[in-house]
Amino acid sequence: MAEYKKKQRKVKKNSRAQRKKALRRKKITLVLELVVLLALIVAVGVKWVSSKFSMINHQELDESKLITSDEANKYENPELAEEINAITAEEGGEDFSGIDMIALVGLDTRETEEEDISYNSDTMIVAVINHDEKTIKLVSLYRDTYLNIGDDTYQKANAAYNQGGAEKFLTMLNLNLDLNITEYASVDFQAVTDTVDCLGGVDVEMTREEIIAVNKYCGEGAMVTGYEQHDLIIPTEEELPGETTMTVHLDPAQALSYARIRKTTGNDFRRTARQRMLIQKILEQTKSAGIGTLNTILNRVLPLVTTNLDNAKIISLAKAVLSYNITDQTGFPFDHYDDEGQLASMNCVIPVTLETNVVKLHQWITNTQDYTPSQTVVEYSNHIINETGLDDTSIPSYSEDGQLPQTRIAQGLNADGTSAYAGQESDSSGYEESGYSDYDDSY
Repeated sequence: MAEYKKKQRKVKKNSRAQRKKALRRKKITLVLELVVLLALIVAVGVKWVSSKFSMINHQELDESKLITSDEANKYENPELAEEINAITAEEGGEDFSGIDMIALVGLDTRETEEEDISYNSDTMIVAVINHDEKTIKLVSLYRDTYLNIGDDTYQKANAAYNQGGAEKFLTMLNLNLDLNITEYASVDFQAVTDTVDCLGGVDVEMTREEIIAVNKYCGEGAMVTGYEQHDLIIPTEEELPGETTMTVHLDPAQALSYARIRKTTGNDFRRTARQRMLIQKILEQTKSAGIGTLNTILNRVLPLVTTNLDNAKIISLAKAVLSYNITDQTGFPFDHYDDEGQLASMNCVIPVTLETNVVKLHQWITNTQDYTPSQTVVEYSNHIINETGLDDTSIPSYSEDGQLPQTRIAQGLNADGTSAYAGQESDSSGYEESGYSDYDDSY
């Protein structure tokens, strides 16, 4: 009996040891399975992301044709180059510590009868992405701005891309505005409509005049992008007077039309504000979109994007953009004269002066007051002054900035930028209807 009990204790002891070993093996196996599963998930994720971004049209730029402000000025004035580099370290460029600057180009790719097609840059925006403050600023370059587009040729700014592609466009931005942008992304009309379609449309605040104009442009946009045309219901003047606005839901063709309106109050200046507003609305809706919607956007829109950004940079920027907010937006030049051909031999927007406008631009970018423009900017500015006669003494008291009506009203401003409440109590009843007697019905 004693021998039997002894054997029983030994069997129990062995079984406990075996169970512990088995449990350890299970734990090890479970850990290995989890590691393998995690590795598979990561591999699939990386493969999925890579497959998505491989759909983008990656285009390497000819660096010999791309010039930055630093490169143009470093041999002329080493001290000034150091100053520009110090500012650049704060505001962007290849050596940005906290800010990225990307040039965004919207191309008018409608078919022409010409065999050698060169597209106009219908939209020119610089996105200032501040990673420290988690903010985004957007500044539009007005398409008709009179600048040196290369080889000492002074022309409308949107001619640069048409004549020399992304390299000439970026060089124009850099040398005229004292920037060091080397990265860009371009899209066409189709990318805009497809994005809006994936999001189920966008809601924007619109005046009656804008609603009428959207209907005028909508047909062509629908035909070019393959979407159906649906006219918006036009409210009466009593229902929506002057610059009062109402929320309107836009479908793809209508949204494209909204971004193209320019022969209305504010002309091209307000057109650029609408483009920035549409970008903001799309960004807001993308942030709250589900995985399925985002996947659809990637599949449909990425093949329509052309950029020289590599996939790693695109992914890091995408993460940032989806968590940052657009905090400010404006147009360049700030102070300008609308020339109808008397001064610069063409209808264009003359910066008054280019030098003072560049100073204001850098103050806006960096939120600092001190900035010294480069010798190149001073040279270009003096050329425009000598050609047009518009110098520092010609700076207008007010220049159209394209600010949208709802923004002006929210800030209590009149159409000329003055306070709507001057000489009266700051009260919402101080708003006055401006009226649109000068509406241009031609397109």
